[in-house]
Amino acid sequence: MLCASRSDELVFFVNGRKVIERNVDPEGTLLTFLRKNLRLTGTKYACGRGGCGACTVMVSKHDSVSKKIRHFSVTACLMPICSLYGSAVTTVEGVGSIKTRLHPVQERIAKSHGTQCGFCTPGMVMSMYTLLRNHPQPSEEQLMEALGGNLCRCTGYRPIFESGRTFCMEANSCQQKGTGKCCLDWGENDSSPLGKKNERMAENPEKQMLTFYGERVTWISPGTLKDLLELKAKHPKAPLVLGNTSLGPGMKSQGHFHPVLLSPARISELSMVTKTSDGLTIGAGCSLAQMQVILAERISELPEEKTQTYRALLKHLRSLAGQQIRNMASLGGHVMSRHCYSDLSPILAVGNSTLNLISAEGTRQIPLNEHFLAGLASADIEPEEILESVHIPHSQKWEFVSAFRQAQCQQNALPHVNAGMRVLFKGGTDSIEDLHIAYGGVGPATISAHRSCQQLLGRRWNELMLDEACRLLLDEVSLPGSAPGGRVEFKRTLVVSFLFKFYLEVLQELKKLDRRYSEISERFLSALEDFPVTIPQGVQTYQSVDPHQPLQDPVGRPIMHLSGLKHATGEAIFCDDIPMVDKELFMALMTSSRAHAKIRSIDVSKALELPGVIDVITAEDIPGINGAENDKLLAVDEVICVGQIICAVVAETDVQAKRATEKIKITYEDLEPVILTIKDAINHNSFLCPEKKLEQGNVEEAFEKVDQIVEGEVHVGGQEHFYMETQRVLVIPKTEDKELDIYVSTQDPAHVQKTVSSTLNIPISRITCHVKRVGGGFGGKTGKPAVFGAIAGVGAIKTGHPIRLVLDREDDMLITGGRHPLFGKYKVGFMNNRRIKALDIECFINGGCTLDDSELVTEFLILKLENAYKIRNLRFQGCACMTNLPSNTAFRGFGFPQGALVTESCITAVAAKCGLPPEKIREKNMYKAVDKTIYNQAFNPETLIRCWNECLDKSSFHSRRMQAEEFNKKNYWKKKGIAIIPMKFSVGFAATSYHQAAALVHIYTDGSVLVTHGGSELGQGIHTKMLQVASRELKIPMSYIHICETSTATVPNTIATAASIGADVNGRAVQDACQILLKRLEPIIKKHPEGTWEDWVEAAFEQRISLSATGYFRGYKAFMDWEKGVGDPFPYYVYGAACSEVEIDCLTGAHKKIRTDIIMDACCSLNPAIDIGQIEGSFIQGMGLYTTEELKYSPEGVLYSRSPDEYKIPTITDVPEEFNVSLMPSSYTPLTIYSSKGLGESGMFLGSSVFFAIADAVATVRRERGIAEDFMVQSPATPEWVRMACADRFTEMIPRDDPKTFKPWSIPIA
Repeated sequence: MLCASRSDELVFFVNGRKVIERNVDPEGTLLTFLRKNLRLTGTKYACGRGGCGACTVMVSKHDSVSKKIRHFSVTACLMPICSLYGSAVTTVEGVGSIKTRLHPVQERIAKSHGTQCGFCTPGMVMSMYTLLRNHPQPSEEQLMEALGGNLCRCTGYRPIFESGRTFCMEANSCQQKGTGKCCLDWGENDSSPLGKKNERMAENPEKQMLTFYGERVTWISPGTLKDLLELKAKHPKAPLVLGNTSLGPGMKSQGHFHPVLLSPARISELSMVTKTSDGLTIGAGCSLAQMQVILAERISELPEEKTQTYRALLKHLRSLAGQQIRNMASLGGHVMSRHCYSDLSPILAVGNSTLNLISAEGTRQIPLNEHFLAGLASADIEPEEILESVHIPHSQKWEFVSAFRQAQCQQNALPHVNAGMRVLFKGGTDSIEDLHIAYGGVGPATISAHRSCQQLLGRRWNELMLDEACRLLLDEVSLPGSAPGGRVEFKRTLVVSFLFKFYLEVLQELKKLDRRYSEISERFLSALEDFPVTIPQGVQTYQSVDPHQPLQDPVGRPIMHLSGLKHATGEAIFCDDIPMVDKELFMALMTSSRAHAKIRSIDVSKALELPGVIDVITAEDIPGINGAENDKLLAVDEVICVGQIICAVVAETDVQAKRATEKIKITYEDLEPVILTIKDAINHNSFLCPEKKLEQGNVEEAFEKVDQIVEGEVHVGGQEHFYMETQRVLVIPKTEDKELDIYVSTQDPAHVQKTVSSTLNIPISRITCHVKRVGGGFGGKTGKPAVFGAIAGVGAIKTGHPIRLVLDREDDMLITGGRHPLFGKYKVGFMNNRRIKALDIECFINGGCTLDDSELVTEFLILKLENAYKIRNLRFQGCACMTNLPSNTAFRGFGFPQGALVTESCITAVAAKCGLPPEKIREKNMYKAVDKTIYNQAFNPETLIRCWNECLDKSSFHSRRMQAEEFNKKNYWKKKGIAIIPMKFSVGFAATSYHQAAALVHIYTDGSVLVTHGGSELGQGIHTKMLQVASRELKIPMSYIHICETSTATVPNTIATAASIGADVNGRAVQDACQILLKRLEPIIKKHPEGTWEDWVEAAFEQRISLSATGYFRGYKAFMDWEKGVGDPFPYYVYGAACSEVEIDCLTGAHKKIRTDIIMDACCSLNPAIDIGQIEGSFIQGMGLYTTEELKYSPEGVLYSRSPDEYKIPTITDVPEEFNVSLMPSSYTPLTIYSSKGLGESGMFLGSSVFFAIADAVATVRRERGIAEDFMVQSPATPEWVRMACADRFTEMIPRDDPKTFKPWSIPIA
């Protein structure tokens, strides 16, 4: 670090107020500053890498080149605080507030039901707000682009997009506009969509040098280019920081450290754009978003033949990262980072771009070629030089440039492979004069296939040349079997598939220039088109309430989420938004780096020497019980997975605590065996619990009598919960009686309370858990929060200070486990008439290192395996494997999404064997009449059949099946697939005691009502529904009623909010309490029928009538006898069906979702808006499970996919182009409250309709190419799986490695 002189003042504006910071830390980010210093907690911390958009804010800067103010969205978690000098920042709090006035963006997202848990909502609001500041009437394409960098795990995006669409010029306006029911009719609180202008800023930030000294890092921001060059000569190793999109994640996750950082942000020369007769020179300081505008403008000005390279660059810029990252990342930073996966480098390289370098000594040019990209000293930039600009030449006539990329999903995803290709022909011929091909993603740097291109010069552009080129490329662009990133055969295939696409593109262009050249066959033309980003639209259908229902009665009406407006303004308080408590300390966890090892020693001495570090908590500090025998809270003597918690550091700040964990030295002695895969576990007989089994009929006898038998395997990958709010807890010890207040993000506060009690050896009654709201749970906040609460509790008791523990996304994904990966084997016997007579399924799930919920998941898996089918002879067996991976746990659907995929795969296999479409087999074997399940529970399938028939009808399934077949006949390289899936989903826990619930209702003397119940608000709208119930029962408006929080002090001994029954059982408890109170008030109401609610309450108080009541629901009866294999485990079923249609690209493995129709039996929905939101959200989450969400583990058991960069949940561009959801017209269920049903989980499995539509398209390809049907099913259906299943001459020509000759980068754990 430089000598610590006095720092300059950092001056910038936040929401119109001037901020002057005298001691700024250069390592600090805008997010930390907003949350910690300014207490603006609307901006959320979710991933810390700019990958999710939860921390989006708007930055406004004076552009020294255009002399205008530029507004752009950024991710605050990557924005260095020092880079904001002279800028204006607008956060969600500056846009609008429920206390003053709302901005239309905030109002509309809430009223469109675009918020559920609400954790992502401020980021969504800020992305849309920034768009409107730049484009008051944006196009729908601009809206999609603006939201492309924002993730949401709850809603399924459709309602968020719909809210933004109301601002678009071509919008299909709200159907209720003009009726008085649309927010546009209400004049809104702010008539201008732009809102108030908060961007006070320094018009011309001074040119003097600014220096900010931190504890470890010095930030220098020169005012002139001359100063910058002198600084670079003085500090040759100091990196230049503009967007921090590459340097930031590197410093955060890979431990990169730079004592001096140079910021060229104020140097206008680096943002200059020069148009010359031979090309375009773009300043290295231009952001990628600015580059998009510059290129689009140049393309519109020049003839097409000159803009080939520009078009290729623009194509890749549209899908490179999200809007916020493109706004921050600079062209210079992108080029100088030289990432092997760079989307622009291959195109710039083949386009013969030049780098203009400058130093104090002068200027020089070097080519941006493979030598520069590989970092060869002879072709590299000198330490004292900086990149001033990039010159990109025009293309010329008879020259063609194309770009290709394939990633896990269409937008905001790093590519597996990308390519830039350029060919120049001798004028008027198809003879190659110059050829340049470069690839990214297939080596440590961008690779140029120079040798192959040289050998093809002079060749004619025909099939012979193509074959030779493929052979040469595969030889030159070689990828070892153990290459980082894996997917080796897929990448090799893409190398030649991209070349084939280029070959066809150029052929078509040649044909345009000269008609002599041969036509491309009509069937091959589809290979030329990439899937466009489509605008989602759809219809949501539900039944209106009875016209005779009183207007004041809200039950059955689409009421907005209770916290919707607070979500949209950032005023909804989550666990980590609670202000710092006096003497509060931070905790960071130290986890195991070995999968199975003895702990030889733990040396914490270096950690304790660091400033701010107070203590290190180990197992020895636990006063009570350290977890279960095989499931320790803190490891003792041995670790059994990577990510197991060993100890925890307590320090004054979160940064100090995290730095201290890096100084703890743990020595291990590796133990054998290390079991990671299900196959390993079976071989080692390593299981967590006894096998679960159900049998019906005589399976062996039935197999002997059937006409045909099919056997197969199914592998289903795991799934990360990826709740937007990571695990977090705040433990506050009170000064007397060992009392503790715990604020925690959990689905089961009573479990946290019990675990903390046993860990600290304190009675449960002295521990109070508070849950205001949870930023998404999906099962992942059922058991795990108790672990973090207990460890933080130990820290609080030992230090006597409040302890805050907030997990980073990487740690959360590493430690907490997720959905169980599954391996299933099936044998199915059927008659020639399509009737299945026998089915034998054996399932193994990867439970990880401890039992957790694995036994329950196995039970539910087996109970639900039959899905919608009546098969007389069944045998289902399930085992939970014990492996050295983090313990897997509860996840939405609880085994059903994995198990039912096996069952539906059996159906698909039978259909393939019979040569029939799968829906025929499904229809033939579905339950038809009142019957009993495999576990002997009676049920009536009438609603199931209605859902199926309505789905067939509403989706126009049969005509679309024929249209898909027609399309497939005409197109060789693109294929459509369509699938319809039925569902019988059982709701609830298989035990009566888990269905009990309690509520406490107080009526105050002013007539206001306070409701508390045992359910946690996870975004599923349980509090909203409870208010609807209370409003109906007490016959008062919802505005009279309030829910504060879920607390173990008001409602004790609660059950986890899970299994889709939270609103069911808590609603019954609230109903009971309200009915008790109303009964008490009845005599008064009868005596004064004309009185008001307030009068009656006042009279009751005068008459000493208690205005407080506890409601209780004893629970639905449910039991299961596993020894006999019979029971009534579930209170009721939810039925549904989904039809999805997709189109796949056989050359790349990409797919496009064309349309989805969902029919769901909701009976009488308490709140159709909330229920449709649950269905859409769970469907999209299920679609992610089955298509893009892929967990990758190293052969040593280390999870690679620990951030949104590597783990791809669906984005807004993954929503089907047409997405329709219908709630079936009401049927009556006396069992549940007002005949409603719990719909939180059921939609998850319907996402498999997309999987089976993809499988249908792949099966068409394989049939057409004469490849045998393969009955091994693999989920997720990633581009890799799809591409390699569509075998063709390109998959045949790639080299294959013998698996025994190399160690793979990753291993399949299912």
